[in-house]
Amino acid sequence: MSASPFPDRPTGPGRTVPTTVTVTGAAGQIGYATVFRAAAGDLLGPDTPIRLHLLELPAARRAAEGTALELQDGAFPLLHGVEVFEDADAAFDGASVGLLIGARPRAQGMERADLLEANAGIFSVQGRAVNRGAAEDFRAVVVGNPANTNAYLAASHAPDVPRERFTALTRLDHHRAVAQLAAAADALVGEVDGVAVWGNHSASQYPDLTHATVGGRPALEVLAERDLGLEWVDSTFIPRVARRGAEIIDVRGGSSVASAAHAALCHVRDWVLGTPGAAWTSMGVPSDGSYGVPEGLVSSFPVTCRDGRARIVPGLELDRFSGSRIEASVRELEEERAAVQQLGLLGPRR
Repeated sequence: MSASPFPDRPTGPGRTVPTTVTVTGAAGQIGYATVFRAAAGDLLGPDTPIRLHLLELPAARRAAEGTALELQDGAFPLLHGVEVFEDADAAFDGASVGLLIGARPRAQGMERADLLEANAGIFSVQGRAVNRGAAEDFRAVVVGNPANTNAYLAASHAPDVPRERFTALTRLDHHRAVAQLAAAADALVGEVDGVAVWGNHSASQYPDLTHATVGGRPALEVLAERDLGLEWVDSTFIPRVARRGAEIIDVRGGSSVASAAHAALCHVRDWVLGTPGAAWTSMGVPSDGSYGVPEGLVSSFPVTCRDGRARIVPGLELDRFSGSRIEASVRELEEERAAVQQLGLLGPRR
């Protein structure tokens, strides 16, 4: 495994200083599904004690306090304390990890500009709180949608924090793509490698199979043997992955909960502890200009993680179809960025 990204607090059974983890929207369903597994070691590993800071709105404080009581009753050896906050500055004080789950959902009749403005009121406050009081090694994954642009917003209000410390969750899309490919190929998910998700966490995202393998063989070749060619990829696989959230809402009457929590935990764990071997995963990270994505834009890429850093996988060949799909999703991200700029919602860092 990679070296600890928290060098001043070495990992291991003898570690005495816990890592502070701030969870926003902690009383919500995803937050509830996340915190117990984090306390059990699924976030930072089985040798890293944590302290949980649960941030909630005043109306949801009592529910968060109930969650805190349950966490105490769980008697988790790695959990060195849990506190509930309404104030963002207090919640992010000394935090090294942020799970930014809480966000304003899109209501019926709400325009995209309204949604962006409502969430700017949340993520600008959190970004400023991070800037004022979070630990120097702070890193955050934004789960609340629109995740990519919310991450961009938060980072703009934290000018003293490296931009790459704010990321967006596309690991759930990655998991969905892996699972759908495995099912179509009649394979185990552990046999699938090289799937990538590009662009926005929205219906425009591009789950890419051009570099994927199943059991070490090219995925497209395996699919072709099952009479599932490029038409199936375009007309069935890509839309199903992109619209899986809507499918789950239709079936269970509510949005994804446990799968989203699991993806957020995996995102942070791989970021902190490293992706295994040469494998990559998918994360929404600030672009460094790779693959024609404008620098700074928070877009999903295939990444590897080492020493607490996520690095975009370089040099992948993209065919015309892939390039056009990525371009379309990035265009949507640029439109969202332009909208928050026009509304004057960005902080001092553009």
